[in-house]
Amino acid sequence: METVQGGMLLIYTVIAVIALVVMIAKFRIYPFLVLIIVSLGLALAVGMPMEGIVKSYEAGTGKTLGHLAIVIALGTMLGKMMAESGGAERIAITLIKWFGEKNVHWAMMFIALIVGLPVFFEVGFVLLIPIAFNIAKKTGKSLLVVGLPMVAGLSVVHGLIPPHPAALLAVQAYHADIGKTIAYSLVVGIPTAIIAGPLYALWINKYVKLPEHNVLAAQFVEPDSNARTRELPSFRITLFTILLPVFLMLIGSWADLFFAPKTFPNDLLRFIGTSDIALLIAVLVSFITFGTMQGFNREQIEKFCGGCLASIAGITLIVGAGGGFGGILRDSGISDQIVSTALQANLSPLLLGWFVAALIRLATGSATVAMTTACGIVAPIASAAGGVVRPELLVLATGSGSLIFSHVNDAGFWLIKEYFGMTVGQTLKTWSVLETIISVLGLSFTLLLSAVL
Repeated sequence: METVQGGMLLIYTVIAVIALVVMIAKFRIYPFLVLIIVSLGLALAVGMPMEGIVKSYEAGTGKTLGHLAIVIALGTMLGKMMAESGGAERIAITLIKWFGEKNVHWAMMFIALIVGLPVFFEVGFVLLIPIAFNIAKKTGKSLLVVGLPMVAGLSVVHGLIPPHPAALLAVQAYHADIGKTIAYSLVVGIPTAIIAGPLYALWINKYVKLPEHNVLAAQFVEPDSNARTRELPSFRITLFTILLPVFLMLIGSWADLFFAPKTFPNDLLRFIGTSDIALLIAVLVSFITFGTMQGFNREQIEKFCGGCLASIAGITLIVGAGGGFGGILRDSGISDQIVSTALQANLSPLLLGWFVAALIRLATGSATVAMTTACGIVAPIASAAGGVVRPELLVLATGSGSLIFSHVNDAGFWLIKEYFGMTVGQTLKTWSVLETIISVLGLSFTLLLSAVL
């Protein structure tokens, strides 16, 4: 088969992306299968040697999951321990006390920013939605006013702020400094979350009215005969455990400030500061702070950790399939052609990172897959540009693009629709628009930061 070259590679890529959208959004085929089918089809169409197609796809999948699968698993374990111990509830109670019931929408945004750090969006949502239900009932506010700031906080953390696995993936791909990335992501992420969360929630609540009876909410707010008997962990202990991996990663990135490079203490700090080790340490600590200190025995802790992994199997497979798609793009020469075209057109790597991630997000419905694929395409461009753009800002631009307009091919879309008791139209007006606000503001603030730095 003749190998496709030049601009035809880009045409085939556009066709492949359109095929992804149609197969997932219209025909509702599972994204994992679609990504495999389209990846292999694209490889055959552009003339990749058949003996190398499967190897290329497997290599791309393995490269992605080799790092991310560990982070996903450890982050989910930490989130599960936090849920079972009541740590998330303790954070909610404390922050609501600080903010007051009138400002509860601000409290929910900050809760989400904290709780969302170690876990994926769906996990953080499931952890916090019972708190949102109870707060909405207690304060008499609409679930939109309470819940939209919460999902805005979770979404911003998911796409922009390490040590969340999605953001860490981009940090690794662009060879960015994690300490600087965290600092810049807070500068960009916090005002973005404020506008897309509490401010937008108060405005859209005037135009979207939820049904008075929510079946799911009733399950969480009705009195339970098996109510919690254990005392909640303290706020300090909870905050310490959740933020421990963040502190360890920061210390690792600043190892040269404490010890000379290539020395044992320096190497040790860098080792501890890697995402896998930092999260592993936090999980082990949580077995004490969220486990034995709360009266759970070893068997219960093992059950929590083993049971929570089943829920992330689908996410992990889709992420891996997205990595395989990226592998095909690289090995088929498509990435090189995009690099060549982008350099000739003198496109900004920041805008390209946002745009590519946005396209993949719309196609696959997964922010993490969008970041995985976009990073594989844009990283060579950034490298060829010779350091014109700070890699930390590339992380933020790509992350912002990966959050744009969640719609029917996104599991989060249906999760929010069902829990909030909304119609598809209401979900598009609230959640989908909220995600787009985050995406556009994230890019805008990143470009402003780029002009200042």
